[in-house]
Amino acid sequence: MPFEIIRNDITKVQVDAIVNAANKSLLGGGGVDGAIHRAAGKDLLAECRSLGGCETGQAKITKGYKLLAKYVIHTVGPVWHGGNCKELELLASCYRNSLALAKEYKLESIAFPLISAGAFGMPKDKALNVAMSVIGEFLMNNDMMVYMVVFDKDAVVLSEKVFKSIKQYIDDRYIEDNLLKNSANVYRGVFSETVTVFESKRKLEDLVNQTEESFSTMLLRLIDEKGKDDVETYNGANVDRRLFSKIRNNIGYKPSKYTAVAFAISLELNLDETKDLLMTAGYALSHSSKFDIIIEYFIENENYNIFEVNEALFYFEQKTLGC
Repeated sequence: MPFEIIRNDITKVQVDAIVNAANKSLLGGGGVDGAIHRAAGKDLLAECRSLGGCETGQAKITKGYKLLAKYVIHTVGPVWHGGNCKELELLASCYRNSLALAKEYKLESIAFPLISAGAFGMPKDKALNVAMSVIGEFLMNNDMMVYMVVFDKDAVVLSEKVFKSIKQYIDDRYIEDNLLKNSANVYRGVFSETVTVFESKRKLEDLVNQTEESFSTMLLRLIDEKGKDDVETYNGANVDRRLFSKIRNNIGYKPSKYTAVAFAISLELNLDETKDLLMTAGYALSHSSKFDIIIEYFIENENYNIFEVNEALFYFEQKTLGC
C-alpha cells in the first residue's frame, strides 16, 4: 500500500495508529507529544505511567482513548548533537520499531510526525531522508497505508542543490498561463514551437501503434519487458495492490494521470516510453504544467525513486503520485 505526505493535525487523522514523538518518560510534554496527550485525555497518561518509560529508538503502544486513532505508538527520537552520536541510526530505529509494532498488531494504517525535527533539533532534511528510507524499505514487503503528517510544506526541506536544480528546470520550461492569455503572438509563436520541440522525438509509427494497446495491455507488456514482477511494480509506483489487480483484470481500465505517471516511474521508463504509456490512457505531458515538468525533470535525470519524486511534488505544491 502507498505512502503519502499530508498536511493535517496528527491528532485528527483517522488511522489505526498515530505515532507520538515522545520523551523518555512517556508522560507528555510539548509539541506533538503534548497535543496527543491533550486530545487523548487523562486515560492515556494513566496507561503511559504503567509502561515504565521508553529508551531512545524504541517504541511502545497504548490505546488511543479519545483520539480517532485506535492506538498510539510512542517512540523516543534522538536529540541532535551534530550527527556524531548515532542520531540517524537511532532515528531509523524509531521508525522500524514503530512499524514493527503496527505490523504485530495487524494494523492497516499508521500516521507519523517528522520525528526529532522539532524541539530535538535534527535538521528537517536529514529527518525526512531517514523516514523516507525506512518507510520505503518497509513498504516493499508489507501492505500498510503510511502517512507522514506535517503542518505545512516548510516541514519538507529539499536539499539546496536539488531545489535549485528543479527550480531552474521549471523556470526554463514553464509557460505562464497569463503569458498565453495576454499574448496571442507568443501563443502562436513561442508556445507552439515549444510544444513542437517537446514532442519532437515522437515517431509516427509509435503513435500509430499506440492506438492499438489499452493502458492495461501496455502496462503488462512493459512489466515483462523491463524484467519486473507485479509486487515490485505496484510497490515502486506507490500504488495499492488492490488497484493494481483491477488494472490487471480489466483491459479497459482507465487510471488517473497520477497513477499512470507513477507506473512510468516504477518501470523506469524514459520520456518517450512515458508519453506512450500516458497516451493509452488519454493523457500527455505539457510544459504548461509544473507537475509535468517536475516529472520530466526526474525522468531526464534517471531518478526513479517514487518517494523522492513525491517529496519534490509536495514541496512545489503539486499532487503526489500513487494512491
